[in-house]
Amino acid sequence: MVRQPVPLKIAIADFPHTLAVKNGSIPIDGVTPEFVNVVPQIAAFRRMVRQVEFDVCELAATTYIVARAHKAPFQALPIFVHRMFHHGGMLVRPDAGIRHPKDLEGRNVGVRAYTVTTGVWTRGVLMDEYGLDNSKMTWFVDDEEHVTQLTLPANVRRVPPGSSLVDMMADGRIVAGMAGNAGLGRTGAPAEGWNSMQVPAVEYPDLIPDAKEREAAWYVRTGIYPMHGTIVVKDSVLAEHPWIARALYDAFEQAKTDWLKTLHDGSAQTPGDQKYRVLAKIVGSDPLPYGLEANAASVRYLEDTAFRQGLIPQRMTMDELFFDSATL
Repeated sequence: MVRQPVPLKIAIADFPHTLAVKNGSIPIDGVTPEFVNVVPQIAAFRRMVRQVEFDVCELAATTYIVARAHKAPFQALPIFVHRMFHHGGMLVRPDAGIRHPKDLEGRNVGVRAYTVTTGVWTRGVLMDEYGLDNSKMTWFVDDEEHVTQLTLPANVRRVPPGSSLVDMMADGRIVAGMAGNAGLGRTGAPAEGWNSMQVPAVEYPDLIPDAKEREAAWYVRTGIYPMHGTIVVKDSVLAEHPWIARALYDAFEQAKTDWLKTLHDGSAQTPGDQKYRVLAKIVGSDPLPYGLEANAASVRYLEDTAFRQGLIPQRMTMDELFFDSATL
């Protein structure tokens, strides 16, 4: 049977490993795609979880888990388009006496939003590897959570009116914050795209100075490789055309396979390429593994730590999170 092409409105960021799908050189079988460029992609996250605006969309992994826990009408495919480790990135004031993650207990710390995936992974690492009691910290946030139905834990507060995480870090009202996600550059300057006010040119050291070595050791020991972006599809699309899940998966897998050849022969030289070339030294020749079998430990850990951090009201199974998990 010859299928009529199905039109799909798709919002994904520009990555070297997805470019061939976006530019049409690798087609999505049976699909006529309309790619919508949303810059930054984080704006598409909000439009998807609140208005379900796209048929297919890249979402931050934690945003997706929280949305799905609150009955969002879309489901993920195990296509993970962005990865990184998270032992590093928690910056501390040098005068705050923070020498160990447990020193953050009883203190104020900043992150852009509590459900930011970077923050969720970092808190998980600090809790499980360093014994941090997350309930004993006060988290300050200065942005909305994407999922409006979420009730935040009692130890999460909004930045006071007229203030920001940047100036709270500068004047000591918070003693630590996530690099980038707290609007903090590594030298105390606001990160690009955040608050532009001037702050003292102090050095904010990383809480875990040997983070890279610890990340590699953690992966070897646990097999956990943090994912950020995943691809979601409207439930209505999957109900009417369940084959679309495989068509999307195959297209993205082929684009990644072709990109991997350029990554390993040295011809791929964008900053993103260089990042994944470094990660490949830790995780193996494919630094962006797709599919549930290769990612089971990582998915289970993120779901578990999201539950323990009060982001989802109940535990979720693989079948609740991923479409047709037995075959993808």
